[in-house]
Amino acid sequence: MSAATKVRVLIVDDSATVRQALADVLGSDPEIEVIATASDPLVAAERLREAVPDVITLDLEMPRMHGLEFLEQLMRQHPLPVVVCSTLTTADSDYALQALDKGAIDVISKPTTGAGQFFRDAAAQICETVKAAARSRCQRHGGRKVPAPVQRRPIVSTAPDHWHRSLVVIGASTGGPEAITAVLTQLPANIPGIVIVQHMPEHFTAAFAKRLATLCAFEVREARDGDVVRAGCALIAPGNHHTLIAGSAGSYRVQVREGPLVSRHRPSVDVLFRSAARYAGADAVGVILTGMGDDGARGMRELHDAGALTIAQDEASCVVYGMPKAALAHGGVDVVAPLDRIADAMLRALAKR
Repeated sequence: MSAATKVRVLIVDDSATVRQALADVLGSDPEIEVIATASDPLVAAERLREAVPDVITLDLEMPRMHGLEFLEQLMRQHPLPVVVCSTLTTADSDYALQALDKGAIDVISKPTTGAGQFFRDAAAQICETVKAAARSRCQRHGGRKVPAPVQRRPIVSTAPDHWHRSLVVIGASTGGPEAITAVLTQLPANIPGIVIVQHMPEHFTAAFAKRLATLCAFEVREARDGDVVRAGCALIAPGNHHTLIAGSAGSYRVQVREGPLVSRHRPSVDVLFRSAARYAGADAVGVILTGMGDDGARGMRELHDAGALTIAQDEASCVVYGMPKAALAHGGVDVVAPLDRIADAMLRALAKR
């Protein structure tokens, strides 16, 4: 690949160790070029006047200006794809979710120590995240509008008898937090049980579930091993653990397990979807949303072949049209819909079950 077509990256982090480790990892990919680094947002602003990158990796806790403030200004004045690079703490998880609301594309986790080895171990995923961000849709705004914490649909008082047997499984990656929020906040309080895999680092999923719980008409929380899948509750797979469905119609439980990466991810959408195909079959509805790569494509085909109704987000509304595209290519998609119509498509599918 020629230098002109490489993804040009600006690294912004107050740690010289992290800047060097990230530069080494990204620079090892022939499709990426690190054009500059900055120790804080004010230095980053100077670098941006010299050259405009395709992607910025951004730390949040920095001197002179917080990363969130810099991100907000950037998205108002000169929107660029931003990948947040945040440590694995509860406070930083909350900040990272705020960054996604303000327009960041994705989050890369980093440890408080041992950054060099951590980044080397995660090199492939980090490089893919940055390249996906470069392909993403980034628009000028003052931050994404988070839905108000109100019930957007009334309880379905005449819910079909079979709803107690039904199961909804959802998979997403890059751009997923916003997409999942948009879908869940349009669903009624007594929706059948939902299990979700969102590619997100450990600890971040708990913060994401907590935030969703304030916005939705039903309970949302991070899944625990043995949790019952029941109506009026959505379970988010915990970061760095696979989440599976087990049991039989009307009596599903989740299993939270360690294990190797599947489709380059843990949790993996494929793992969730395949288990739903096995145990729920035609009683399931599968939904695949925005994201890079092909995780979920094979599992969605298995869901489809088991009689489940499957839905994919359309290209125009995806931040990254990777996972839905791959699912379509594998022949496992029944319905394609824009993001603002996914909830309606789910309810129609459930009515047919």
